[in-house]
Amino acid sequence: MLIDTHLHLFKEYYEDIPSIINDARNNNVRYYINNGCDTKSNKEVLESLKYPEVFGAIGIHPEEVDSYSEEDIKFIEDNLCNPKIVAIGEIGLDYYYTKENKSEQIKLFEKQLKLAEKYNMPVIIHSRDATEDTINTLKKYKVTGVIHSFSGSLETAQIYIKMGFLLGINGVVTFKNCNLKDTLKSISLDNFVLETDSPYLTPTPNRGKQNSPKYILDIAKFIASIYDITLEEVSKITTENVKRMYKKLTIE
Repeated sequence: MLIDTHLHLFKEYYEDIPSIINDARNNNVRYYINNGCDTKSNKEVLESLKYPEVFGAIGIHPEEVDSYSEEDIKFIEDNLCNPKIVAIGEIGLDYYYTKENKSEQIKLFEKQLKLAEKYNMPVIIHSRDATEDTINTLKKYKVTGVIHSFSGSLETAQIYIKMGFLLGINGVVTFKNCNLKDTLKSISLDNFVLETDSPYLTPTPNRGKQNSPKYILDIAKFIASIYDITLEEVSKITTENVKRMYKKLTIE
């Protein structure tokens, strides 16, 4: 059994979501955490919870810092009681396009971290070109969660792990020029979860196609080759990691 802990299962990307779920099930993908990034997508996350296999995370992405409102934050808080909302995310910091709004991004990030601390919810963290500020901000709050799409150094990985976070590993690890696989060799399998970030970051050998949760099998196989273990062992350990982090995600 495999779990896709981070994807964007929205009508904007997929015309037939039930068929996407069915295709993934044929690759032994049993559960999904659908991640929102603004109120529009957060509402769609809530709609997607009608599928038994789908759980959700709701949050405001740092790229939305100039357009979100306090009502959007309240919407998140009002829906954290939903039994299938397992985390606050995708939230964090992103300085890739601009650093001009750093302080505003940190304020938005902290508002959501306060909610996570208040309601004892895991967080799903987006951090791009902002590692130092992400770590320093997280240290202010008693929160744990997953560092989405981790591709940093061993030193950074060890800092996050020491803070109680798991690392989200996706198709990036399969890319030819990616050094992440070398970093992972020094990290126990107990410290990460698998994700696709669909429809983005399609893993090898399907690069060029739209990503889909069914391709998490390719990521799992690649991980098995790195650690020289069986696919079954990868599945078992990463599933246990998911259960440990996301207490509200009920697995049959």
